[in-house]
Amino acid sequence: MVSSGKAAERRASWWYRLRGYRVLAANAWVGGYELDLVVRRGRRVIFCEVKSKGGGAFGEAVEMVDAEKQRRIRRTAAAWLAANPEHAGLEVSFDVIAVQEGRLVRLAEAF
Repeated sequence: MVSSGKAAERRASWWYRLRGYRVLAANAWVGGYELDLVVRRGRRVIFCEVKSKGGGAFGEAVEMVDAEKQRRIRRTAAAWLAANPEHAGLEVSFDVIAVQEGRLVRLAEAF
């Protein structure tokens, strides 16, 4: 079963919610780039890139978050934080959640 990107994002959002995170933003556009999910629990805000792909050809979904994509996500996250100063001072981390063979795989603090 191939999962669409939107379905993968909904699943990831529920994954975080079930674990006590509050979803601050989903599909937030900042400076021409999109943040898939921004979640918070306690003093930590997490910017999560969600990936879904069908089949194993061309590597795993988490491998699609290369150095350039990481740079863009970091820059976009900084812009989001600047636009949302109520979250200033929180610990920031970056996760990748991938749908692989129908299962969610979370790579915490991926970069």
